Amino acid sequence: MTIDRNLSESATPKQVRPLRVATASFIGTAIEWYDYFIYGMAAAIVFGPLFFPSASSTAGTLASFATYSVGFFARPVGGVIMGHYGDRLGRKSMLVISLLTMGLATVGIGLLPTYETVGVWAPILLVTLRFIQGIGVGGEWGGAVLMAVEHAPENKKTFYGSFPQMGVPGGLIIANLVFLGLTKNLSDDAFLSWGWRVPFLASAIMIVAGLVIRLSIEESPDFEAVKQSKKEQRLPIVTVLKGNWKEVLLSAGAFIGINAVGYIFMAYLLAYTTVGLELKRDLILTFTLVASLVWLAVIPWASALSDRHGKATVLKVGSVGLAASTLILFPLINTKNSAFILFALLVTAVFMGAVYGPIAALFSGLFKAEVRYSGASLGYQVGSILGGGIAPTIATALYASYSSTTPIGLYLTAMTSLSLACVWVVTRKTN
Repeated sequence: MTIDRNLSESATPKQVRPLRVATASFIGTAIEWYDYFIYGMAAAIVFGPLFFPSASSTAGTLASFATYSVGFFARPVGGVIMGHYGDRLGRKSMLVISLLTMGLATVGIGLLPTYETVGVWAPILLVTLRFIQGIGVGGEWGGAVLMAVEHAPENKKTFYGSFPQMGVPGGLIIANLVFLGLTKNLSDDAFLSWGWRVPFLASAIMIVAGLVIRLSIEESPDFEAVKQSKKEQRLPIVTVLKGNWKEVLLSAGAFIGINAVGYIFMAYLLAYTTVGLELKRDLILTFTLVASLVWLAVIPWASALSDRHGKATVLKVGSVGLAASTLILFPLINTKNSAFILFALLVTAVFMGAVYGPIAALFSGLFKAEVRYSGASLGYQVGSILGGGIAPTIATALYASYSSTTPIGLYLTAMTSLSLACVWVVTRKTN
């Protein structure tokens, strides 16, 4: 079984405007990840005192990040549900549903009463809406990636498959710009009182724009070929678990490292640097924004290199670099030197892009078209739980226990080393 064979065996000769479809996947994905990331930023800054006020500062942050993790445990649920219908009814319809699910939950968070107003119902409602967010984003990734990859020419599948991957740093950039603007223009009291709600409520505008874009694109030609040949599976997830469980586990393992580092980068560092190191919030948001731009730029570049030189080479080099970057990340940040902090974030961003870009086409190529949505989504989302879903919570707990970032660095090194081993096995099987 190879990537090229799996992706080509169901493809139709007609390639329908791949750049347009890939760009639409990028825009829609960026909107959904904006929704997801503003939750992480709010969890780092305001959810502790607003929804868990009776806890200490550390306990409040830990509880806040625990609600953050809830979304990750919902992601496989969304992946299974939307993967099932995406393999049976089509990729496009599931992308519309995932966008609506995520957007409505995000707006709902912006309207939530706090603990001071409704007591224990505030965190209960917060957790519920976070779970719904997780379902939405759980179904998003597989559909967006498959639409881009399955419309792409055979020799550029990795490049076009990187467009929805760019939506992740794209969403992070938008979220950072919004929070940075609010931080610079509002007092701390105003931000805590009502300013934090603005990014969530602004999602309503983005939902409308995203729906217009997603409704305008064509269904995947690979899925149309599955329908014409009547190869739809009655229970795609069962077919995957029976015939491709090794691929699911390897996919999850390959994704754990990049996802763990990514969510330390995107969520935990904001809390650690502003609370633990007492650095200015706008400085860290600015540095994260700059590093996210680098991450965004590296993704398509690394993916284009993969189409020319093979995914194995790029992914192995990127994975080794990512593992090495975890050893210097916190030591450089702990210097409190702005130049060293920025350097640490930029190095991390480069290697995150080198791994994250090609991994979409890699996962897509592991599964046949009739079960591809279910298989790729399940591997990706299980990896997201074991990687990013628990990383901020583990990092907070480790720092609280040892008053040191060394255990956090060792934890990230272990996760990225595990992923390197899985990448090595997967690329041997598929290249």
